[in-house]
Amino acid sequence: MFIISLTYIKSLEEVDSLLREHVAYLSEQYSLGNFLVSGRKVPRNGGIILARGVVREEIETIITLDPFYRHGIATYEIMEFSPTMTVDQLAFLRE
Repeated sequence: MFIISLTYIKSLEEVDSLLREHVAYLSEQYSLGNFLVSGRKVPRNGGIILARGVVREEIETIITLDPFYRHGIATYEIMEFSPTMTVDQLAFLRE
């Protein structure tokens, strides 16, 4: 499983100008089963994506499809981890 941390390096106006395309990208990745959870950081200086079911090289390729990546809006940090404990409702995430 992977935590993908985005940090904006452009203004929020530039972020917002590509938000619709970014949401379409997220929706596609959800439909492909690559992403499980995503949302804005608080304060709004980036976002977090929880991804699973792929290897790191695939995650690195997947993020290049993000309009924020293609237009240099954000930097990306990929952290891999193995979830070993969850609440019962998220047991399917345990490895």
